[in-house]
Order: sequence, then C-alpha cells, then structure tokens
Amino acid sequence: MGADNKTEQATPRRKQKARERGQVARSRELSSALGMAAAVAVLAWQADGLAQHWRDVFRVFLRAGIAPEIPSNSFVAKSILLPVLECTAAPMAAAWICATTGTLAQGGFVFAPEALALNGGRLNPVTKLQQMFSPSGLASWLKSLLPFGVIGYLGYSMLRRDWNVIARLTFLQPGGFVEYLAARAYEVAWKSTLVLLVWSALDYLLVRLKMERDLRMSRQEVREEAKESDGNPQMKARIRRLQRQVGRRRMLQDVQRATVVVTNPTHFAIALEYRPEMAAPVVVAKGRNLLAQQIKQTAAWHGVPQVENPPLAHALYRSVEVGQSIPAKLYAGVAEVLAFVYRTQQNVRARGGK
Repeated sequence: MGADNKTEQATPRRKQKARERGQVARSRELSSALGMAAAVAVLAWQADGLAQHWRDVFRVFLRAGIAPEIPSNSFVAKSILLPVLECTAAPMAAAWICATTGTLAQGGFVFAPEALALNGGRLNPVTKLQQMFSPSGLASWLKSLLPFGVIGYLGYSMLRRDWNVIARLTFLQPGGFVEYLAARAYEVAWKSTLVLLVWSALDYLLVRLKMERDLRMSRQEVREEAKESDGNPQMKARIRRLQRQVGRRRMLQDVQRATVVVTNPTHFAIALEYRPEMAAPVVVAKGRNLLAQQIKQTAAWHGVPQVENPPLAHALYRSVEVGQSIPAKLYAGVAEVLAFVYRTQQNVRARGGK
C-alpha cells in the first residue's frame, strides 16, 4: 500500500511492536553532546587542581628521565598513572553518567532480542556501500558535516581575532604560553559543545518526526489491527448474543424457585424469592416484553403465584438487578404482595384445593 495512504497516527500497539524490534527515537549525537558538555563543565570546575596535577606529572617524568636507573613498574604506576587517573576520572565519570542518562531519557531501557538476531544483510559490504552512497546516506553525511563546519568557522574566527597575540607567543614565558593555550582550548571546547548541543537537539526532533512518519498507518491497517487486538466485531456480537441466551435460560430456571412474580401486567415481570432465613426478598429474574411473557409462562407452568401491581413492577425493574435484594424503600410494597400471596395460599389449602 502506498505511503500516501498512511494518514493515521501509529496506534499504541504498533509503537509497542516497533519498540520490541528496537525502533526507538534516539539521537546518538544528543547523548554524545551531553557527555561532552558534562566533561567540559567538570574540567572547568577543576581547572586549578588539574593544573597542579599535570605539573606534578611532568615533574615526575622529567626526574625519571634524568635518573641513573630505570624506575620500577610500581614507581611508574604510583607516580604517573595514579595522578593521570585522578585527573581524568571525574570528567570521564560525568561524561558517562550524562550520556547514559540522555540515552535513557530519549527512549528508556529497551531490550530487543530481534535486533540482536544474526542478519547476513547487515554484514554485506555491498549493502553498506549502497546505503552510504544512497540519497539518505549522503543526506546523513551532510547532516553530520554541518555542525563541524560551524565549529570550523568558530575556530577560524578565533584565529583571526587573536592572530596578533599568537604571533607574539614565542616571547612569553612557558607558564604564560601554556596558560594562553589552555584558555583558548577551553573556549573552543565550550563553544563546540554549545553548537553540538543545539544541533543534537534538532537532530533528535528530526529523528522523532521521521520515526512517527515511518510508523504511520493506513485506515485499513488500523481496522485490521483493531480486529486482531479486540477480535472480529461479528464474532464478538455472536458471543454476546450467546451469553445473553445462556443468561436468559439460567434466569428462567431460577423462576421455578421464586415465591411470587410481580407483573405490569404485560410489559414487566419480576420474580421474587423469599425465605424466612433471608434478610430481604431477592430478585431472581426480571424482564420486559417478550422476556416478561416467558417469565410468566414459566411461573404458570411451575405454579408460582403471579400478582399484578404495575407501580411496584415498574419500580422493581428500574431499581433492582437480578441477584440483588430489594431496597428498603420497596419493603412495604413487596410485604403487601407477599402477605396477599400467603393469605391466598392458606385459604386455598383450607378449602383443600390447589
């Protein structure tokens, strides 16, 4: 089906299936930019301490170079590697934490076994070359070169601005020379980080829009998915019809144990059951029109008394469901009906009739 017909937004089920395949809107550039920003921030915060650390490292290097004996491995590890790790541990940890947090914030933790399955097409160099030189691949290359072009322009602007100062650097003391280079490196770092953050945020929006466009569905696909998830409407209607039929048969069977059936006399029929151990009478069956006629026929067949009381029948039908006890506001009306039934039955038994 053509892409022009895919006018509907992706359903939650389609998005879930895409997530199970590992298709999540994520920008690697955003995670990298966040990690770089964290590292630059930590380096700027530790600038004074880092300078002293590196002075100590270089001092140890120079002393080891003029020493008459080659330093032992433990000396190198303690005097050189340990200070280097102290200098780089905090920026690297901050970069890793921010990059991981940025990745999880974009799409959460996703475990997609389908994406880990072996696929020969991914290892085919011809396929990779076709992807690289395809229009989408070239667009991706151009998209990646754009922020580096901006960074290059910023570097050129800085060189042009400070060219007179750079030309006189040879006249500075070593400390001043290193300080100037460190300041310019920090300026390049934070400006590049800012460019990458802005560009990566835009890249994330583009990736998200592209994924939403790729997951769009046609109306036919939406209907088919609804059938798969909710079932065929015709089958569901048949199941509901069968359930109603089973419920009606069970309800008509319960009419046999009813004490009395209150009728309208034609529209409503409510079968009530009451025993001395019950707290209140219970509605065992109710119906209107055709179902009401079936309830009355079943009651007549099994000898259940029927009493015409339209107001009470209407109130019972509207306020009480099958299997529930009658509310307190209907106690008086139902008590009158039951009393009438009991008196009638006693009179009939007294005369020896049915």
